[in-house]
Amino acid sequence: MTPPTERHPSRGTEDPRIRRSWLAFAGAFFLLGLIAVFRLWVDPRLSNWAIALLIVVVGFAAVRHRIAVQDLEAGRRAEAESFARILQGLSRSISPDAIVEAIVEELGIGTGADHIVIVRRRPDARVLEATLVNARTGGSTSSTLFPIADLEDPPDLDVGRWGREPVAIPIDIEGDVGLALSGARPRLGGDAVTVTAGAPRRSGRRMPANAPAADFAATIAGTRSSRLRDLDPDRLVANRIATRARAVFGLRHTLVTPLTTDGGMIGALLISRRTAGAWPAAAHRLLVGAAIEASAALSRVYSHRQAEARASTDGLTGLPNRRYFDEFCALLSRRRRAEDSVGVLMIDIDKFKVLNDTYGHPVGDEVLRAVAAAIVGAVREDDVPARYGGEEFAVLLRNPTIEVAVEVGERVRAAVAGLDLARFGVRAVRVSVGAAVAEDPDEPITATIEQADRALYDAKRRGRDRVVAA
Repeated sequence: MTPPTERHPSRGTEDPRIRRSWLAFAGAFFLLGLIAVFRLWVDPRLSNWAIALLIVVVGFAAVRHRIAVQDLEAGRRAEAESFARILQGLSRSISPDAIVEAIVEELGIGTGADHIVIVRRRPDARVLEATLVNARTGGSTSSTLFPIADLEDPPDLDVGRWGREPVAIPIDIEGDVGLALSGARPRLGGDAVTVTAGAPRRSGRRMPANAPAADFAATIAGTRSSRLRDLDPDRLVANRIATRARAVFGLRHTLVTPLTTDGGMIGALLISRRTAGAWPAAAHRLLVGAAIEASAALSRVYSHRQAEARASTDGLTGLPNRRYFDEFCALLSRRRRAEDSVGVLMIDIDKFKVLNDTYGHPVGDEVLRAVAAAIVGAVREDDVPARYGGEEFAVLLRNPTIEVAVEVGERVRAAVAGLDLARFGVRAVRVSVGAAVAEDPDEPITATIEQADRALYDAKRRGRDRVVAA
């Protein structure tokens, strides 16, 4: 937490040149006041009284102006320092949760918001995660999920529908979105809707007050559609997300801006307060700036995670690769408890080189994908399958007995044997499986892998298409 003395800068940091100019002005004004008093004392005419009164009024206005300038400078300085702290927090953030934490605290202080909501796409699922932070209760949070359609569906340009038969009332359309008739119902919160008296205009033409109702409705609808097409689609989507956030969290007076990256929109940033009235310009600037920097930070974190996932995933089969498998085994070794047992299956496709030479590498790749899918479907939920290299696969078994390891190996062998590969011209594929279990927590998993590998070669020597336990 930043100390309060650092959050609210004092007025003592005024530029020395401004201070010197003000002192010169105040000194000259003081002398002018003395001259006016002297003139009144010598000659108390009405004109001298008027001059003295005018000097008092000008002096009062000058003091008020100085106070206003100081308040404006202090506000801008506080805004810049809040934004700098947001940037500093984001630069250190290595996770989406840390990014949220870096944003919300300063947004609440800098904008005077009671609540901050950040809605972002989950990189691991097709949902939106909405996090509400209460800025008035020490940053307490609550999270919920929004449907991905709020983000991915195209913006609805028809934001209002005729609620009844339109009547020829002279109405002027202003602002970004015009809903001219009293029966129109905005569905995006009405923030961009302004209706004033006058006559409808479209492309510089004026609609007569006695025009037919159908022509009037068509004119209004055409104007609305053309102006909506000029709106930023991301902002329309952000308004849609804000509408749901207001309904779900019970928020009232809100301000929202989209979160966008080079790959498109990923969510929205929303602030809310209990009191009505227009948000100050500083709140708009701080919200937009925070959204830009948060979008960049989230994009950086997501890209880093995707790069890590690509580095740990076999591109052909989609299974974890050997690097991930070895790292997972090392992590599991450090966290094993005394009662935990670990098993390993080593699986090799029989005569895969012959299959590749006969049918070609593209068919061989399809066979590898099919075998990988069969292995995933045959192992247990807690087991970890991986492509170990070439046509060889490995499965890490959690807490098995040797009988369970052999049973899982038999399921894998049967699942591969049951694959229908006729569309590739391949009649059947078989695998050999070696199984090993380490019940002693002090036994390295690497030793268990070596035992399973020796059992695999034993299965090959015995005629292939079988499971052999170490």
